[in-house]
Amino acid sequence: MHRLEEMTTPALDALDRARTAVVLAVSPLEQHGPHLPVGVDAFAARHFAEAIAARVVAARPGWAALLAPTLHLGSFTFDGVGTIRVRQRVVRDALVDYGGSLARAGFRYILVANGHAGPGHLAALEEAAATVSRRHRVAMASFTGHLAWQFLRGRYLARIESALGRPLTAEERHAFADDAHGGWWETSLMLLLRPDLVGDYRALPPARYSWPERIVPNYPLRGGGRGYVGHPALGDPAFARATVEVLLAEAMTIVDGVLDGHLRPADRPSPFFRVPFFRTDFWPAAAVAATALAAAGLALAGRRLHGRSP
Repeated sequence: MHRLEEMTTPALDALDRARTAVVLAVSPLEQHGPHLPVGVDAFAARHFAEAIAARVVAARPGWAALLAPTLHLGSFTFDGVGTIRVRQRVVRDALVDYGGSLARAGFRYILVANGHAGPGHLAALEEAAATVSRRHRVAMASFTGHLAWQFLRGRYLARIESALGRPLTAEERHAFADDAHGGWWETSLMLLLRPDLVGDYRALPPARYSWPERIVPNYPLRGGGRGYVGHPALGDPAFARATVEVLLAEAMTIVDGVLDGHLRPADRPSPFFRVPFFRTDFWPAAAVAATALAAAGLALAGRRLHGRSP
């Protein structure tokens, strides 16, 4: 394993491009309630990036993993003190520039690790990966959107219970369904990775929101909300350890498929990537279309008015 920022140009140039996986960690700085630091997503992304790099090197003799510095970028965030708001197109374009630079230097495999589940953010990462892969004929893959969607939908619960060594209680299953931001899972993860950064979480009450409530911008901070969604009081590093084990196993299935050429980078997209509303070019294109329709309407009205003139 190598860290990009620590290497000289000759040392980087000596890496075998056909047997080097570059791993980019990309996640925002964002408020996560009163008990967690604003870097939660970035800590998660870095942990997954390092774990994936270590597994690639361990499983593939002669391969190298190149870790790039964490990019603290993210869109579709909750806007509280400490949140750094970044436009969705900026996230996409930054990843296109990073990936393009690595591709022009000859690197063929670029993996994007991410710890933020904002729908537009996930779509931006996948758009960037698709763009770099197409332009430079390399394999740049952003697959955490697929994993996050499967995880939040409960698709991995049976395997998580197996890794945990016990079934989840009925209360825990309800809590898992509520979980979204700064709740049970992210509190557990930070207790595993950086317990020194976790504040008093045991006394925090559950914060439950219906799906209609969740489409309102900044919903966890409205009406007296404290910026988290779920049940942080259930925080448990053992739960985080079990979920990370399952998520990493799933991630490596995709990574191995990409590195072996069995999977294309876009074969495991998030559902948000397929929804035009979440794509970076949706609103600019919609604005152009609306302007064109308005102009056409005015022109038609003008012709009709002209036709009625004496």
